[in-house]
Formats: sequence, structure tokens, C-alpha cells
Amino acid sequence: MINIAAPTTLNRKFCIAPMMDWTDRHYRYFARLISKRTVLYSEMITTGALIHGDRDRYLEFNKEETPVAIQLGGSNPQDLALCAKMAEDLGYDEVNLNAGCPSDRVQNNMIGACLMAHPELVAECIASMQSAVSIPVTVKHRIGIDDNDSYEALHNFVNTIASTGCSTFIVHARKAILKGLSPKENRDIPPLKYDVAYQLKKDFPSLEIIVNGGIKTITESLDHISHLDGVMVGREAYQNPWVLSDVDEKLYGEPVNTLTRHDVLELMLPYIEEELKKGNYLGHITRHILGLFHSMPGGKRYRRHLSENAHKKGAGIEVVKEACSLVTL
Repeated sequence: MINIAAPTTLNRKFCIAPMMDWTDRHYRYFARLISKRTVLYSEMITTGALIHGDRDRYLEFNKEETPVAIQLGGSNPQDLALCAKMAEDLGYDEVNLNAGCPSDRVQNNMIGACLMAHPELVAECIASMQSAVSIPVTVKHRIGIDDNDSYEALHNFVNTIASTGCSTFIVHARKAILKGLSPKENRDIPPLKYDVAYQLKKDFPSLEIIVNGGIKTITESLDHISHLDGVMVGREAYQNPWVLSDVDEKLYGEPVNTLTRHDVLELMLPYIEEELKKGNYLGHITRHILGLFHSMPGGKRYRRHLSENAHKKGAGIEVVKEACSLVTL
């Protein structure tokens, strides 16, 4: 496997958001080929899945992905501490608590955005994880939920958790409407209020405040960083992954990225071959690289070829090479 030699120091100027079914280890490996400095986050993994399920499958990651954080979903302090320790022992660089997911399913288990109504419990959870690990413990949250969306309530939430020593808050700059909107609708309908995140930074200057929600370009990212400590980008980094190609230079001051998209795909091939030898399914990997040639001549043909052929029985690396040949250099 390629030694990408990414740095392990956490500098959260630019992060990729935890996204269910999207930010698995295959996507993270791919993203790391494009940007060495971006901080990557796992999908949300519940404490129940780790304690009672196949923890090896859920926790598996490639060392080349670092710096990489795990996001946990849960509200039992002891369970969260146990799972945080599992993650640290395997080499994750950060443990993040999900206090922003609006799904009905997780609400019923006191996971996600509903925790914003219980800042003392969140603080207890954070403190329990901090006592179990030496890596950073952080929290990702909304700016409010339902009618509990005043700045005063948000200020109290952050202040209560910061009292534990937690110093990094990732703020999805929308409130979550837990009654009446689906998770998908909660990503679009509640208005973005970046000024709320900016105000948090003014009120808590010693905290690291990272903003998430609706960010699509490096220019937007730089604008936010003039007010805050970093940005977290979600769907754009997945659907148009080449946006990551400027991150190391523009946000971290690294040399210009000279890799082309074709270079990245060539670097991805040995990883795909290794995963196929393990018996993994080609489509589980190639679904994450569909957007590599977004807006390029032949990009739609590339995407179509992968979509139509990677799922077929016995599909191998030749499918990826054929797809790549359809893109104009």
C-alpha cells in the first residue's frame, strides 16, 4: 500500500464532515491522496454498535488516513469512555461526540441533536471520555433545536461543556428541527446563520470554533477562517472531491499540488487491488470516486461506466481503468 506520509498533528483549518454511508475508510483513503492536511472524520458510529457489534469492522481504518477522527454517537458516559478508549488504542487522533444528528432513529436512543437540550449530560459524557483517553475529545453540534434556539441557550450549552476542558466545538450553523423535518430536510431548510458561530468565537476566544454547513469553495473557507479557527465541509468534498486539491496550498501554506486527477486515480489502483484480494466488492470502493472527474470532458462517461459495471459479479480493476480512459486528458 502507498505510504502517503500524512502528518499526525491536528490542525483543523479544513475538515471533512462525518457523513453516514459516505465517509467510510475507502473514501477517507481516497481523500487523503488529494489532500495530506485535511482532517478526516469517520461516519458516526454508535456506542452500541461497537460494544455489541463487529467492532473490528466499524473501527478499521488505514494508517495512511491520519490525521483521522472518529465520531461517536451515544449518551451513556461509561459506554462513550469505553468506545473512546477503543478508538485511541487503534490510533485515531481525535474522538468527536455527535450532538447534531436530527434523525428520529437516533433521537429515540438519546443520540445526536436532541442532546443539545441536555448540556449537563453532554458535559458528563465529554468528561468521561476525557478521563479515558489522552487524545482530544471534541463535540459537533447545531446552533439550536426546535424552539430551543436562542443564542442564550447555545451560549449556555457551549459554556457548560467548555467547563470540562473541552476546547474544540464544531458548529453546524443551522438549527435542527426535530419535529417535522427529515434528516435530509434538516440539511437544507433551516437557514444558515454563520454569524452565530462568529459570535461564539467572540464570546469564547480561547475555544477552537469550527464552522460547518453549506460551504463549497476554498474562497468561502478562507472567508470563514478570517473569523473562526477552521471549516468543516461535507457534501461538496464528497460529490466534487477535487475541491480538496487546493486545500494544502491555500489553507496550510504547503507547496502547490502538482498531482492531476488521473494521477490520483493511478495512486488509488493499488489500494483497490488490495481490497479486491481481501474479497471486498468493487462497487463499495468505486462509489466514492464517482465525482473525481466532476465537470471534466468525459466525466459523465466515466461516472456512468463505473455505476453500470462496478456492481457486476467478478468486476475487477479493469473496470476502473476503462472508466478512466473515457476522460479526456
